[in-house]
Amino acid sequence: MSKQAEADLILKLYELRREDTMRQARDWFFREFHPESLEDMNRALFSEHSGHLRMVMTYWDMAAGLVKHGAISGDLFNDTNGEHFSVFSKLEPLLPEMRAAYGPQSLANLEALINATPGGPERVLAIRERMKGIRAKMAATPAATPPADPKA
Repeated sequence: MSKQAEADLILKLYELRREDTMRQARDWFFREFHPESLEDMNRALFSEHSGHLRMVMTYWDMAAGLVKHGAISGDLFNDTNGEHFSVFSKLEPLLPEMRAAYGPQSLANLEALINATPGGPERVLAIRERMKGIRAKMAATPAATPPADPKA
């Protein structure tokens, strides 16, 4: 595939990430979804956020599939994206349970891309630890009290 065709695919993937519903899904996934068990996954899958969860997971697995099948080189993909590492860092601890429950191909393309990237698994672990620290700091900081309603 030509570099121009690869660049066009990268730009198309970026456009898809900017779509309103996908933005909402990504915002929810990173701000509110912190699964620690398959039960947490199932709770999200059977909630109003089911579409959000499925959209984020399948988007990044699909994008990784484009790399796997040579439509985009791994180097170009990783040079222009990084969010897939964060998505995988959140879901990887649950993969064995997810695959037992949902099927053996769950996130297989994404996992293959992470593992094929030099330093990929280490990057995922570093992101996971950094996110744990951020969530701990956020939990320890009291939420800001909204200003009083001046009309009250």
